[in-house]
Amino acid sequence: MPPVALRHKDVLVIMIDQFILYALLAGLGIAITAGPLGCVVVWRRMAYFGDTLAHAALLGVVLSLALQWLPVIGVVITGLLLTVVLFWLERKQELSTDTLLGILSHSALAIGMIAIVLLQSKLPSLDVMALLFGDILAVTGQELVVLYIGVVLVLLVYARIWRDLVSLSSNEDLARIDGVNVSATRFVFMVLLAVVIAFAIKLVGVLLITAMLIIPAASARLFSHSPQQMILLSVVIAVLAVLGGLAMSLRWDLPTGPAIVLAAAILFAASRSIKSSPA
Repeated sequence: MPPVALRHKDVLVIMIDQFILYALLAGLGIAITAGPLGCVVVWRRMAYFGDTLAHAALLGVVLSLALQWLPVIGVVITGLLLTVVLFWLERKQELSTDTLLGILSHSALAIGMIAIVLLQSKLPSLDVMALLFGDILAVTGQELVVLYIGVVLVLLVYARIWRDLVSLSSNEDLARIDGVNVSATRFVFMVLLAVVIAFAIKLVGVLLITAMLIIPAASARLFSHSPQQMILLSVVIAVLAVLGGLAMSLRWDLPTGPAIVLAAAILFAASRSIKSSPA
């Protein structure tokens, strides 16, 4: 075989190895943040809020791209606005929280889709399917650096408010008596959740982000005897889901984001089966 052909083949192999490595590193970065935050989501029964925040993230990403911002900025801004609106509506006490979340969730998703259509001329390269279902195999080195900076910041802030989150999740009234600033803690956690969702869009997309938050945590809860143990187990399960999803995607040419969520669901089903089986 001619030397030039050999060089081309080597370059191709290197490129394939690189995008797989980048995808793996991106998935692991999301896993080690989604695990701890997902535990709080499960403890506080905030799955529907996470779903609402994920739907609003679509609008945040589109606006960020149109204004040439980093996507995380738009997602955090829309997440904060959504949180403020939810708190304001809850004080009215006219509708239950789950009803309000249902209205906000679908409204945010509809507005995001309309924004895509209206701004399509300004965003010719926008891949709607990638936003909805993720495109982790397209992660670049620059995005990876930004992701891990975000991961470090999220984990540092999470560690700082960890005790308050546990106290708040156990009993909100007792947390207030113990001196926990409940509103501030909830607000900071919402910001962290918005940041993780902004990064996770590249992994599994808007429609599947909540699954990565709650499925590993729900699986870990079956075997955990303490909050710390649940967090560690949820991270391990999230990492296994990423590895399993990438493997299935490469082996059977499946969409990577849904494959990762499917792997997480299989792990949950397996853990449930193990837990319910007689000793």
